[in-house]
Amino acid sequence: MVQTPRPVPPLEPHQPRIALLVDFDGTIALGDVTAAVMLASLPAGRGLPWDEGSQSTWPDMMREAAGRFPSDPARLLGAAAAVPLDRTFAPLAALARTSGVAMEVVSDGFGFFIEPALRALDAAWVPIASGDTTFGPDRARVAFPYGHPACGVCGTCKRNRVLAHQGAGRLVAFVGDGESDRYAAGYADVVFAKDGLVDICRESGLAYRPWTTFDDVRAWLVEQLASFAADPASLPGPLARPLFCGPEAWGPGK
Repeated sequence: MVQTPRPVPPLEPHQPRIALLVDFDGTIALGDVTAAVMLASLPAGRGLPWDEGSQSTWPDMMREAAGRFPSDPARLLGAAAAVPLDRTFAPLAALARTSGVAMEVVSDGFGFFIEPALRALDAAWVPIASGDTTFGPDRARVAFPYGHPACGVCGTCKRNRVLAHQGAGRLVAFVGDGESDRYAAGYADVVFAKDGLVDICRESGLAYRPWTTFDDVRAWLVEQLASFAADPASLPGPLARPLFCGPEAWGPGK
């Protein structure tokens, strides 16, 4: 059964006004798991769609790839499990849980391999906003419950997840590494960037904090929690930014 989008939890009076939104590929996973499972489904010698110059949109490429997946996902899950994870995510997630900080994994990937990875990190409680891949006797299918209803650029609209948490009154810190994080970084209140996302932030004039492991994010969160404990009003509210992506900015059908 295809999942339905999960609403953002309301902010309770005692909770810190902070949300941590974290990318998966290249961030929690130290490599591109989406590419790994795509490769595992391709005939020998075939490259990834973008390596072969595909002009399809990202959601269309994902649908095409899912159509080649075997009905049993065991081999794909094995390929995903071979990509190492950043084990420093576990203590960050534990701190978020005990302190009442909202946390969510936001991914533009297939989704089915994220929950096993979080389980391996003792963080299976963390909500996931991603593609929804189902495996059936005929073929696999991927749906995009967190996609923008009128924009086909991304599978998961990370922008809208940032805006939803901000709409609940939370300051949003986004943690990512690359191109699929471009729009989330453009709206988040605090951006932790590494690798390609650093270049994107520099080119776009976005303020960012460099990070190497989640220990860097955890150190920042400890500081914010201490400030909140001393004075709840010390945490700034979410920033309001004009929309620069999506049909609201580009026009319908663009």
